[in-house]
Amino acid sequence: MSESKAIILGASGTTLTPDEIAFYRDERPWGFIVFARNIESAGQLRDLTAAMRDCAGRADAPVFIDQEGGRVQRLRPPLAPNYPPGSALGAFYRHDAQAGLRAAWLVSRLHAFDLLRYGVNADCLPVLDVPVEGAHDVIGDRAYGKEPGIVAAMGRAAMDGLIAGGVLPVIKHIPGHGRAFADSHHHLPVVEASLDELRAHDFPPFRALADAPMAMTAHVVYTAIDTERPATTSPKAVADIIRGELGFDGLLMSDDVSMKALSGDFAGRTQAILAAGCDVVLHCNGLMEEMRTVAGVAPVLSDEALRRADRAVAGLGADDGASEDETRAEFAALFEAVA
Repeated sequence: MSESKAIILGASGTTLTPDEIAFYRDERPWGFIVFARNIESAGQLRDLTAAMRDCAGRADAPVFIDQEGGRVQRLRPPLAPNYPPGSALGAFYRHDAQAGLRAAWLVSRLHAFDLLRYGVNADCLPVLDVPVEGAHDVIGDRAYGKEPGIVAAMGRAAMDGLIAGGVLPVIKHIPGHGRAFADSHHHLPVVEASLDELRAHDFPPFRALADAPMAMTAHVVYTAIDTERPATTSPKAVADIIRGELGFDGLLMSDDVSMKALSGDFAGRTQAILAAGCDVVLHCNGLMEEMRTVAGVAPVLSDEALRRADRAVAGLGADDGASEDETRAEFAALFEAVA
């Protein structure tokens, strides 16, 4: 197996350009991520994901997507049905806990059917953030609810549904984005809650799913942990909280390195993310100049990061043998019964 760099990269469009092909083959990213700009048709998306893996030199290279349901859903009809947001699934749970858990599992199992047919084998789901009243709606209805216990239970069901279909889940945004009063895509959120408050409200879902194969960090400053650096670039947040207190030993990827919450140039950001203890750096927008800079300072995966990466992809492609038609019919019937 060829060596892979500790990066997950996007692409600019619906097909790889000659520059992208040469660059990816040279740099060997561990994985890729696709967005709506990369999706045009079924055949095109299958060709794109196959080309990405060919460049990486690994048949098991993960290709990620944000396919949550609701407003964060990159695959849309006719390539995949529209699914309800996390909050609607959480409403099922409050009506009937077993129905809610089944709905979360079914939606994720359906995502797996949808994604794998196009060569997408990793989903940045479940969202384990627990919003508080008045927080920015960047999370909002993406969350399963405002109660840590419900979010943890629903997140577990959603993660299990993806795994059952052979798709790699990514819990996010560790150690919790629900308190943020700013959108980290545009600004750096600062959370001033005490550690006791975080332990009671924000951390529990992440601790409950500490066995997840992958997690994505939050670009959020928690002043009780580190007064200056967001969790993504904070050695204390990664070592003491994520790895230590929460017990997460899966592959830790950054949220997008190009988001405005982070400061400095791309080389500095990438180095800070890796120095903090993240295993893999995510770069999403497909801009070649930025990707070259990120790749230029990213190391080859090795040691603990490589162990976690290999373990994360070990379950890819597993299949519980579920019938897609029966799974869709069960979800439709459940939705009608509770609606």
